Amino acid sequence: MNLEIISPEKTVYSGVSESVMLPGINGLFTILDRHAPIISVLTKGVVTYSVNGEKAEVMISGGFVEAIQNNVSVCIE
Repeated sequence: MNLEIISPEKTVYSGVSESVMLPGINGLFTILDRHAPIISVLTKGVVTYSVNGEKAEVMISGGFVEAIQNNVSVCIE
């Protein structure tokens, strides 16, 4: 899936990812390839994404995510 993680200052990541784990209001959730459409608010925590089998992490204080048609956009604070 295509993943884009952006903050007001810069693009943190833009490229292909196998999965992304996000801190939602009701706890952690994971978005995988061909996930159903979703929009969710994010809370303080860690966004973890996988690229070529390696994991990367980004600390966030909040934001939101939208996943549609195998494109995931994460806007973070």
